[in-house]
Amino acid sequence: MTTTDLPGSPRTTDDDPNSTTLGTPMRETPTAGSTPTVRRPDDTAVFGELESEVRSYCRNWPVVFDTARGSRLTDVDGNSYLDFFAGAGALNYGHNPPALKKPLIEYLTRDGITHGLDMYTTAKGEFLQTFRQVVLQPRGLNYKVQFPGPTGANAVESALKLARKVTGREAMINFTNAFHGMTLGALSVTGNSMKRGGAGIPLVHATPMPFDNYFDGQVPDFLWFERLLEDQGSSLNEPAAVIVETVQGEGGINPARIEWLQALAELCKRHGMLLIVDDVQMGVGRTGPFFSFEIAGIEPDIVTISKSISGYGLPMALVLIKPELDQWGPGEHNGTFRGHNPAFVTATAALREFWSDDTLERSTLAKGEHVDAVFQRIAADNCEAGITVKGRGLARGLQFEQPEQAAKVCAAAFERGLLMETAGPDSEVMKVLPPLTVSDAELDEGLATIAESVRTVVKGA
Repeated sequence: MTTTDLPGSPRTTDDDPNSTTLGTPMRETPTAGSTPTVRRPDDTAVFGELESEVRSYCRNWPVVFDTARGSRLTDVDGNSYLDFFAGAGALNYGHNPPALKKPLIEYLTRDGITHGLDMYTTAKGEFLQTFRQVVLQPRGLNYKVQFPGPTGANAVESALKLARKVTGREAMINFTNAFHGMTLGALSVTGNSMKRGGAGIPLVHATPMPFDNYFDGQVPDFLWFERLLEDQGSSLNEPAAVIVETVQGEGGINPARIEWLQALAELCKRHGMLLIVDDVQMGVGRTGPFFSFEIAGIEPDIVTISKSISGYGLPMALVLIKPELDQWGPGEHNGTFRGHNPAFVTATAALREFWSDDTLERSTLAKGEHVDAVFQRIAADNCEAGITVKGRGLARGLQFEQPEQAAKVCAAAFERGLLMETAGPDSEVMKVLPPLTVSDAELDEGLATIAESVRTVVKGA
């Protein structure tokens, strides 16, 4: 597929008087007394004319997508794209999974509750029962479940707010290159300077500490952090909680070592700090197990979940809270869309379909090892680019010494029908998050495209 094939390119329309070219209106000309008919957008003009300049992903993928199933999207011209982006991790089971679509359609057809705030509904009850039976009980976890609102940022805001309420402290500890969301509280514990700059006000009450391997192994783990905690002259306010991603996604696909996570959990216990694990992107199987922290054998005080928990790309988020910490008063934290019942329906179906045994977990781990092996070969074959292979499970990346090469590789891959994004403070990491259900053939197809794209960018061939 070439650039000239993309929607929006001029094309002849002799046989279709209603066809449009880039920049022309998308309405049929109404006859007198008729109701104007709005046509389906088949070019990008309307988005540039009406949508805010804040739009992002569409600038790198300037096509109009129309349908999607499994690991593929199709644009209005019928071009197919292999999806190694998966809704930024919101589509772990791919697009429109049939096992989830059927109960969703049945629920809507019978006029099941759609908007429910925090009312009791059959859809919510079935989700909670299934979540307890399929996820919590087999792992020996005891959490209360809060529905904070529809997004990961809602979950993070709730977690920070609750930690402050429970401990009576204001300060938070976050980590370098962390990403926790774009609302003000979530931004205060986010590392990226560009995103923080958008707040427009000082972001206070949070202190960053070095994430695992921030000093390339030259400094003992938590040397600075623990010294500040113990030194009465450090000026560090007593923290309410520590918030951490076990694998930093937006920060550059940075996986924390098991021993680092275990040491962090122990540090929190010694100093009376709550441990919050942000599993918004890396949870729900992205790293293999349902929770990304399972590999370390730790039990966080609070866990935030969103993105793929609904299983269908529907808005849904959870905050998991140890029972003794569930000190909310009724209505003390709420949100209009915290009870999106269609998402409960698909989430329940997803848990039953994919998490009743360990098949998906084992498959994800095996596919992740395969991606790692291929990435190691790509790095070796393009040694002049100084590529570093990163990741865990099916969250993987290639970090380039010349940051601009990562974006160029993603652009080259898009020209070949593959969707990927960049990550890291300088967008220096080519990031892949394929659906966990991607077939072996599709995975190999995407990896071959990546290898070709890297070779094209690095070697110019």
